[in-house]
Amino acid sequence: MGIRLGPLAREFGAGKLVDAKFLRGRVIVVDALVTIYQMLAMIRGPDGYFLVDSEGRITSHLVGIFNRECRLLSMGIRSIYVFDGPPHPLKQRILKQRKEEKQKFYHKFIEAVRKGDVENAVKLGKRAMFVTDRMISETKRLLELLGIPYIKAIHDAEAQAAYMVKRNDAFALATRDWDAFLYGSPRMIMHWKITVDDYLPTMLYELREFLEKLHLSMEELIELGILLGTDYNPGGFRGIGPKKAYKLIRTYHSVDRLIELKKIEWRWDISPSDIRKIFVNPPIREKYKIIFEEPRVDELIEFLVYEHNFSKQRVKNQITTAMRGMRRIGRQASILDFQNTNAR
Repeated sequence: MGIRLGPLAREFGAGKLVDAKFLRGRVIVVDALVTIYQMLAMIRGPDGYFLVDSEGRITSHLVGIFNRECRLLSMGIRSIYVFDGPPHPLKQRILKQRKEEKQKFYHKFIEAVRKGDVENAVKLGKRAMFVTDRMISETKRLLELLGIPYIKAIHDAEAQAAYMVKRNDAFALATRDWDAFLYGSPRMIMHWKITVDDYLPTMLYELREFLEKLHLSMEELIELGILLGTDYNPGGFRGIGPKKAYKLIRTYHSVDRLIELKKIEWRWDISPSDIRKIFVNPPIREKYKIIFEEPRVDELIEFLVYEHNFSKQRVKNQITTAMRGMRRIGRQASILDFQNTNAR
């Protein structure tokens, strides 16, 4: 789930639009699972079902990630993907609830596809999506063949990605959720849209500016996130939206104080203190290796064309365009080459 900070960012004028030229030569760290879900939600066949190959295997995630990464490479932007590790023990219950909810919607989704109800199939499919082990392994294989590095987090990918941005191993974290700010990511790119033919300007948010404009400390931002509801206390509090939550934190400064004054009633097994610790000091992998390589063209064609029925000519064209873009800023073998061009 995402913490609802967007309305406050808009109200206080946080963030700025950036284009591809601004990001050229920079490294972006990506939450892999969120990206796979995004591609499954966006890329569908004419009947509303996911794209599949001749064996019936879903390929929407491969189509979307291949198209996007080739486009980014052509613009001189490189990605690092971070995959989730085993779920944090305190997250098990909410994950079980989400799985049960998806199963409920999946049956309705398949029924809509069978009836030819494309509009409902598309809507229901967004709530019925499952990312399988096969999809994850296929995504990793695609990244390897594209020369894109990836690492596995100890638990949450966003926590690991935020740490990598803090260490200047990447310029920003590309995400759809505001949770990354609670993990301390200095910069986030939100909801960017990249097609084979175009890059639409997207919003870049900086943590320092966000805190300054909202007159919050980092500690108060975490309190605000807990009040709005995180993955560990999902749903937040009835009747408390972003604006009211903001006013309460500005006045009382902490969730504990609000509980003490009976302004809110805590209804989760986990304590606010335990949630704070997760955001302030999350388990992260401090040692990892990042090496960028050139795409392995022949193996990409074998994987995408002969295994998953992609168009051979289209794959060749996209790889050629991607490699031209890479060479315009110099062939990169190490992240250090990219970091030299990063604005700190």
